[in-house]
Amino acid sequence: MRNVNEGQNGPKTALVEAFSSFGGDALRDVWLFDRNGHEVMYLRDDIEGKVSDVDVAKFVDNERYGYVTRDTYGDLYYADYEYTVRGFDEFELFRTFLSDGDAKLGTFASFDPTEGGYDYRALCETIRGVVADYPIEAFAPE
Repeated sequence: MRNVNEGQNGPKTALVEAFSSFGGDALRDVWLFDRNGHEVMYLRDDIEGKVSDVDVAKFVDNERYGYVTRDTYGDLYYADYEYTVRGFDEFELFRTFLSDGDAKLGTFASFDPTEGGYDYRALCETIRGVVADYPIEAFAPE
């Protein structure tokens, strides 16, 4: 298991802990991204080998497209966008954005599927609580 901020306290550690508390051993990975870069915050050992075969930059670029989607939803719907979940044959991917301002920071994580599913709304609310405790810039990828 690779946890970038292991042994440290701070906003990124708190974010990883929120995902870990939510998913337990089913948590596969946690990433931060902005318009220009990305940072892996947590990567489970068995997933590290799988990710090494993936064009991570291209995958993150696809998640960045969510900025456009979020803006489109904001223009089309009467409710605010909160998160996206996509199901794959081996995992479920959750993505949300940490700010609405110019910072444009986002996070995504994947989880092993579980019978009965997950309460992603609860996860989103937990993440919002973590983000509220720190300046948004503290979550910028390195």
